[in-house]
Amino acid sequence: MRQFLYCEAGYVEKNQWLPNSWVNVECPTPEDLQFLMNRFNVPESFLSDIADTDERPRIEYEGNWLLTILRIPLQNQDHDIPFNTVPIGIITNNEIIVSVCYHKTDLIPDFIRYTQRKELQIKNKYELILRLIHSSAVWFLKYLKQINYAVTEAEKALEKSIRNEDLLALMKLEKSMVFFNTSIRGNEVMLAKLQNIFQEPEYIDKDLVEDVEIELKQAHNTVNIYSDILTGTMDAFASIISNNVNTIMKRMTSLSIILMVPTLIASFYGMNVPIYMEDMPHGFVVIILLSILLSATAFFIFRKIKWF
Repeated sequence: MRQFLYCEAGYVEKNQWLPNSWVNVECPTPEDLQFLMNRFNVPESFLSDIADTDERPRIEYEGNWLLTILRIPLQNQDHDIPFNTVPIGIITNNEIIVSVCYHKTDLIPDFIRYTQRKELQIKNKYELILRLIHSSAVWFLKYLKQINYAVTEAEKALEKSIRNEDLLALMKLEKSMVFFNTSIRGNEVMLAKLQNIFQEPEYIDKDLVEDVEIELKQAHNTVNIYSDILTGTMDAFASIISNNVNTIMKRMTSLSIILMVPTLIASFYGMNVPIYMEDMPHGFVVIILLSILLSATAFFIFRKIKWF
């Protein structure tokens, strides 16, 4: 799906491309890709690079074209990992701005609504890239709050009963934060490279750059804090599980010893040799009572040393 967006106190969609407008393409079809290559001469290699899900944030030149790849957050509804990051490529030259993302995300529609609500006048391609980086940091923070809430709910469930499903859920959230951390750091490096490229006076906006740096740093610090908390939680539950296993093994050992006492006595008196009390009228009862007494004694000993 492609959109032609023109900035008029915020981005508004147009029916056709106008000079200095932004062409946004999400989940491109082969027809969309062909349109970009035929209509705007967008390099095919750029489109192939953006299609790589594992593409890292970077900058690449080809002729007068500049490719800027960022990582943006994505919430997966039907996937093993609930939150992930995907690449978005911004392809620019002197007159054309094209963004391509092979995944449907909440970031771009929210960014367009934000520009309309704030009636922003985005003057050039550098400002658009900066604001997209800023928006990505905002969405990283939004998803991190959801991850933190999910971790809290999993912890409450684990306090009642340690289940494999809850532990696996925590592991998946931990993977999401690793992806977030790597992507945020990559975007920070990308921001520094962009500042070195766009040094002309018409591109300099120190306030906007400072806002983007602050937002990225906040996202980076937040993901580190949540990641450390989750790692500590996983280690704590691993220790609890290990302790529970040791407790169960002690109880099983104690129980086997208690049950061994009457078995041992019955084995002695079950031998086919003359033994004491074989002619006593109440010998069987005495043996049963003796077995119960010795088992009860063993049980109280184990209770005293807290093996039960």
